[in-house]
Amino acid sequence: MALEIERKYLIHHHIWENVTKPEGEFYRQGYILKDPDKTIRVRVTESAAYLTIKGTSTGATRTEFEYQIPKEEALTLLDNFSVSELSKVRYKIHYYGKIWEVDVFSGDNAGLIVAEIELTSEDEIFEKPEWVSTEVTGDNRYFNSRLSENPYKHW
Repeated sequence: MALEIERKYLIHHHIWENVTKPEGEFYRQGYILKDPDKTIRVRVTESAAYLTIKGTSTGATRTEFEYQIPKEEALTLLDNFSVSELSKVRYKIHYYGKIWEVDVFSGDNAGLIVAEIELTSEDEIFEKPEWVSTEVTGDNRYFNSRLSENPYKHW
């Protein structure tokens, strides 16, 4: 079984603005199924496309299965089968041996920036960059599937 152990954080916008970053990658993602116990997501990036199935979160851990699929098929799924959608630019920042994925949301979620880090265990110790702020791992409002139906601008 594939497990994802991930923690999420808000960031200090004023510090993030001054961080030297690699080029970000645009993501368009939509949800075919959004259920409290499972989600099915289609994601299209500039370089690839994926179908992802995620289970219920328990703490920072949940089941995750991700499969690369042809981009044309992913776009068809997004255009014809997704019930909600969002877009963002993702920056991958290497920091003390870990990769922080920082999502700068657009559209109805503009103004929201969330940093995620994948871990090997829930109690793994790691260094946080100075731009990392409040942890929101357990706050369902920050799940991308939730943001696609209840955008940040409505909070």
